Amino acid sequence: MDLSDLCREEDSSVERSLCENESPEHSCVSMKSDASVKHPINFSSGDSSADLSQKQEGTEPHTAKKNLDSIFKEIENKIISVMKSELKSFKRLLSPDYPECAERDRYVDEGHSRVREGLLKITLLILRKMKHTDLANTLQTKLMPVSQQKLRSRLQDKYQRISEGLSNHGDSTRLNEIYTELYITEGGSGEVNNEHEVRQIETVSRRPETQETPINYNDIFKPSAGQDKTIRTVLTKGVAGIGKTVSVQKFILDWAEGKANQDIHFIFPLPFRELNLIQKNLSLVDLLNYLHTETREFKSADYDDYKVMFIFDGLDECRLCLDFKNNQSLSDVTESASVDVLLTNLIKGNLLPSALLWITSRPAAANQIPPECVHQVTEIRGFNDPQKEEYFRKRINDQSLADRIVTHIRATRSLFIMCHIPVFCWISATVLERMMGKSESAEIPKTLTQMFTHFLIFQTKLKTQKYDGKYEIDSDQTRNTILSLGKLAFEQLEKGNLIFYEEDLKESGIDVREVSVYSGVCTQIFREEFGLHLGKVYSFVHLSIQEFIAALFKLLSFAEQNTGLRSVFRSTMTSLLKKEVDKALQSENGHWDLFLRFLLGLSLESNKTLLQGLLTKTVSNSQSNQETAAYIKQKIRENPSPEKSINLFHCLNELNDRSLEQEVQTYLSRTDYSRLFRVKLSAAQWSALVFVLLNSEEDLEEFKLSKYDPSEECLLRLLPVIKASRKIDLSSCHITQKGCAALISALRSNLSHLTELDLSFNKPGDSGMKLLSALLEDPHCKLKKLDLSYCGITQKGCAALSSALRSNPSHLTELDLRYNKLGDSGVKLLSAVLEDPHCKLKKLQLYNCSIGEEGCAALISALRSNPSHLTELNLSQNKPGDSAVKLLSALLEDPHCKLEKLWLYNCNIGEEGCAALISALRSNSSHLTELNLSFNEHGDSGVKQLSALLEDPHCKLKKLYI
Repeated sequence: MDLSDLCREEDSSVERSLCENESPEHSCVSMKSDASVKHPINFSSGDSSADLSQKQEGTEPHTAKKNLDSIFKEIENKIISVMKSELKSFKRLLSPDYPECAERDRYVDEGHSRVREGLLKITLLILRKMKHTDLANTLQTKLMPVSQQKLRSRLQDKYQRISEGLSNHGDSTRLNEIYTELYITEGGSGEVNNEHEVRQIETVSRRPETQETPINYNDIFKPSAGQDKTIRTVLTKGVAGIGKTVSVQKFILDWAEGKANQDIHFIFPLPFRELNLIQKNLSLVDLLNYLHTETREFKSADYDDYKVMFIFDGLDECRLCLDFKNNQSLSDVTESASVDVLLTNLIKGNLLPSALLWITSRPAAANQIPPECVHQVTEIRGFNDPQKEEYFRKRINDQSLADRIVTHIRATRSLFIMCHIPVFCWISATVLERMMGKSESAEIPKTLTQMFTHFLIFQTKLKTQKYDGKYEIDSDQTRNTILSLGKLAFEQLEKGNLIFYEEDLKESGIDVREVSVYSGVCTQIFREEFGLHLGKVYSFVHLSIQEFIAALFKLLSFAEQNTGLRSVFRSTMTSLLKKEVDKALQSENGHWDLFLRFLLGLSLESNKTLLQGLLTKTVSNSQSNQETAAYIKQKIRENPSPEKSINLFHCLNELNDRSLEQEVQTYLSRTDYSRLFRVKLSAAQWSALVFVLLNSEEDLEEFKLSKYDPSEECLLRLLPVIKASRKIDLSSCHITQKGCAALISALRSNLSHLTELDLSFNKPGDSGMKLLSALLEDPHCKLKKLDLSYCGITQKGCAALSSALRSNPSHLTELDLRYNKLGDSGVKLLSAVLEDPHCKLKKLQLYNCSIGEEGCAALISALRSNPSHLTELNLSQNKPGDSAVKLLSALLEDPHCKLEKLWLYNCNIGEEGCAALISALRSNSSHLTELNLSFNEHGDSGVKQLSALLEDPHCKLKKLYI
């Protein structure tokens, strides 16, 4: 069908729809629309028909009807005429040589414009139903408001290029050329993670990708399959440098280029780093007019007519007080208030409730937004393993060199883990391409400190000289620059700031007029962001760069003793390092963890040699390093939290001390089933074991505790490893309520990760079951398989379990409760879960659970209400009796029942119950393929009839145990 045929068909189809005598409720265009009342259109040509609002007295009914027919016939003709005219104009617009501006500026009459908008919507709908989506998109783009076109053009120009750490726009690259898809997942843990972000990355690196629901950045406002909800506000979390801002940039660019989300009329980026600078009160309209000048043509009502999206990037950079409880309520877009009041009302939906909002944040700051204001949470995980390799192969043209770099990164676990962060991939590529691409004699970096030290050297633009792999920085200007930047880095790190304004620079003694010198000497370390309306923003390329420069400053300050840090300079290097170890341990959120690793690494002789142009005085020796390592081991023995211990082992690695790791490797190399059985490990060795397991290549997706030692102590010691696993097998490990409580507390921080849990043959009891139930009812819990056999659970524990599953019924598919004394009352409670249509349980084991006729009847009644999921049921060693088995037989005849395997071993079933089962199995409806009726009183005739079932063509039974 060509374009002319399409338009002719549209003319005739529209004419037919208008001419047919349809009821008002099926009309495409409402004659009572607000637009038609508010903006009347003059369709008159020649004589005017009678005025319906002024009916003359004494007019005959026949005459009135004739007038009415005449009026509506004229209206009908004019509507058809208008639609034909508009369709022709739409056709002209789709012609490739038709000027774009002609139709957009054609009408000035507001009423006619409203009619045209309605006809356009009808046309677009029909085109898309006819699968002409490309024509519909083209037509919609050509008829967009001029202000939208201007906004698209400006945003496209602004976001089409990306600078990986560069402040010079001339060296930037087109985003579409180098963009590597990030791993974005839907949902996220409700717990606030207080670990350092590097530790969070290490945890994520262990997480298999198949368990998460990946989501494309352009689809974050679309509900998941099977969900029916409106998503207004999306909160995207991710650690520093993981790619949040780049994802925002790509989203905006795709929209501006007409590639995605074309149902959105206007996108307004409002980054927090810019909003921080606005001091005065102003209305939302004024704010947009100032930051996005295209909106100056808008009227207040336009914000309701258009689909608008606001993007608030960098919540963690916000210096405004977002007081959602006490800020004044605001619903008028023209009313003035402080920026924080505007934001809280936008987020709460008081202002522009129909607008879409996208907020990005580092994890620690995300809880500033009330949960009820967020309709979808996404998390950017950065690069998964294949994407890491893809990045290096895109970034490095020489594929042979790229292969060698990937091999080196993979062989160095700590570096490979950090490559989840795109910025660290860029840093590694920058360093390794230069070092491995040339015949360098220097050692290839294997630790974070070595990598960042080489990066610093390469990024100082002034002259460097190489002597046997050693780099010498011989410029006082470079040294002074790094000292000044280091002071800024350290002081702002103490305040928790990643972005800085002019007043921050002044506080650190940096002359803002000379900032270009700093960004010139360290082009890819410190950057000055231009293009903001209200001032300049400064930052280090990444938080880890800031932490490294801050650690270098601390070391330089100690050597020079001239920067005003007072008491530090009267102590030895060992004392300084011990103090910093204590400071990091005292921080609840791991704020100083990476700083400490860098500081210890920089104190090594090998790294000081690399920086000999900066470190003009000796600051430490091998003895001080040994003393510091001994102090760290003492702290590990004192048994701080597992997270702190893990960072302390990273610190020992930076000092090249791996003695504790080597001690536990001896035990791990054993081939015994329980490698640590009857082995008395010290607290330090247990911590070393955790560190080794978390940083090994060994697959921890499935963790079996008895592989190490089937004991509660082993459970408590290895909790950091256990919570990193998806499938946890703790069977027969002597776990009591105490161990159960510790396990549940650990699992809460990574709850959505867990899919299988085996606690069988332990003694958690009802109290442990109550604790576990609190975990199961958490909406973030995605547990699919739960084994609680032989766990000492009674009706009380079953009540807690049932309550939890009623709150969160849609994930668990397998439940094993064998050898627990649930009784009829417990099973009745469990039956309430089974009859919930959201329950997806497929396999249920109730072997020897003290269930009688009453409990079985309740269970079968529930399965009749929701029969379509359960495929396996084990009721062996209970006493349902013939009456319950008759009910069960009726269930098997239900065509919706999907039971395939049924175990009724030793269930007190007589000939009557057996006959009912035989009758059910002979029906075409039964799906049963396996049946166990051993140790029941079915008699000789029952045995014969049951055996004959296997020969019956109507019976699907394949396995029969009698």
